[in-house]
Amino acid sequence: MPRPFAPKIATANHLIEGDVIYFTDPGWSRAHGDAAIATTEEAADALLARASQEPHLTVGVYLADVSITDGAPAPTHFREDFRTRGPSNYFHGKQAD
Repeated sequence: MPRPFAPKIATANHLIEGDVIYFTDPGWSRAHGDAAIATTEEAADALLARASQEPHLTVGVYLADVSITDGAPAPTHFREDFRTRGPSNYFHGKQAD
């Protein structure tokens, strides 16, 4: 039996700066809560197609499962939750604040 569909967002890394970014349709944001949410398989395929059209800005575009809390996406997997916190190898940038 196939798994039920989970809402999804498109995420990637910024090509030059390496930051985690989220597709907002149109455009990209560094804020997870700004991400456009796909609630059907067809919408997720379309979202991924649109997000993948900017290879000059992004690297590694993919869909990530989310839950919807108060109308905003929330990570459902520990990897995605971890990615919302920024680089992890040493304190700099977002982690220094």
